[in-house]
Amino acid sequence: MRHTNNQDSGQGSNPNAIVWVLSVAGITAALMQTLVVPLIGDLPLLLDTDASTAAWVITATLLTSAVATPVSGRLGDLYGKRRVMLICAGILVIGSVVCALASTVVPMIIGRGLQGVGMGMIPLGISAMRDLLPPERLGTSIALMSASMGVGGALGLPIAAAVAENSNWRMLFWGSTALAALVFTLIWTLVPPTAISAQEGARFDPVGALGLGAGLVALLLGVSKGADWGWGSAATLGCLLGAVVVLVAWGWFELRTPDPLVDLRITARPVVLLTNLASLVVGFAMYAQSLIIPQLMQLPEVTGYGLGLDMLEMGLWMAPGGFVMMLVSPLGAKVSRMRGPRITLALGAFVVSMGYVLAVLLMATAPGLLVAVCVCSAGVGLAYGAMPALIMGSVPLSETASANSFNTLSRAVGTSVAAAVVGVVLAQMTTTLGGREIPTEAGFQAGLLIGAGVALVAAMIALTIPSRASRTAEERIDHPDQAPEVEPVAG
Repeated sequence: MRHTNNQDSGQGSNPNAIVWVLSVAGITAALMQTLVVPLIGDLPLLLDTDASTAAWVITATLLTSAVATPVSGRLGDLYGKRRVMLICAGILVIGSVVCALASTVVPMIIGRGLQGVGMGMIPLGISAMRDLLPPERLGTSIALMSASMGVGGALGLPIAAAVAENSNWRMLFWGSTALAALVFTLIWTLVPPTAISAQEGARFDPVGALGLGAGLVALLLGVSKGADWGWGSAATLGCLLGAVVVLVAWGWFELRTPDPLVDLRITARPVVLLTNLASLVVGFAMYAQSLIIPQLMQLPEVTGYGLGLDMLEMGLWMAPGGFVMMLVSPLGAKVSRMRGPRITLALGAFVVSMGYVLAVLLMATAPGLLVAVCVCSAGVGLAYGAMPALIMGSVPLSETASANSFNTLSRAVGTSVAAAVVGVVLAQMTTTLGGREIPTEAGFQAGLLIGAGVALVAAMIALTIPSRASRTAEERIDHPDQAPEVEPVAG
């Protein structure tokens, strides 16, 4: 039997305000991912450290967000999604203050790690919508919330570049402090309490959280740092092998505990499993272009294929993609309602693939790359809105936040793999300019074509999702009370 707080119905609340607040929370969390990109070259001097150590300022956020996302999802099911969102926002405030005050690399890494916890607000917000919004608003609102990840990432580059070029770098973090505090206040005042949807008597799984966290840290560390350490080095191989061992042991434990962090029996259902697999591949396809196109824009024109833009100019050319994603996401909800979310997911992945093809054909000019970015972003907007619809329509109410968090985690793993693969491709296909090695035009083309191929694979995976199950998922989004129940795992 589920325990539900009678005050958590959300009755009398303003649906528009809820959608707006949760979308702003998602954009804010995603902003943190690209906040320090304009500072990468200056971090060693600013923090009195070397370049290798300074890279942890970015890596720390990736690792903590990967660990915090599934943990916050389960906590949201157990103690209320709004409550855990407030905790995530509060930790984001603290992390931003720590970064703003940091003068050396260690407190900066700690602060950036705390900022990564804010990513937990995105799957929590998507799940909270199921509790708080009327059925007729749910599909479109979920799509908008999902698109906030792309919007935040797209806006982060030009905003951060403008602040870094025209003000003290600490203003980036004081600004993120103010924004996080605003999100906390908006959630507190405008988002009503959400239902405690976990089964009565369910408990948090600390062993599962530690096991998943250790496995993910080892996996993402090996993938993200492999190019620096060497793919055949003891550190890289140790991380990757350790990740396999820990995650296998974690899965064995989760199948035998009565209150698992992630119910693997649910994730093994065809709809959930295939959606998470497609999410991983779409995450790869989405992130590859955001690594390749900015480099193309900023390489000197003397190369014959670089466009010679500075960081701010590049960010402004990339930014429209985020707005396209936000505009297209409601269209995806309509397609899902008419044809089922698996079709929307497949269509989105196919559009992403076409965006990569356009990037190869139009890479000689900034307007051409802008068109490619907007097409890719449109595809991502379609795909990102369909994923939570498929997930939430296929799991019981007691698992919505943790299931969405695991789906978000799948995308994060995909982006990490994309960073590693694209990095290897560009590092292997180089030429020398001014005494330093830079990727060749053929290297960029190869990376873009890999992105196109991976996106097509995602489309094919989406089409393997059972059509009847996809239809049923959409119906359950419209009628949440019909969500399937799952028997507790035997001890």
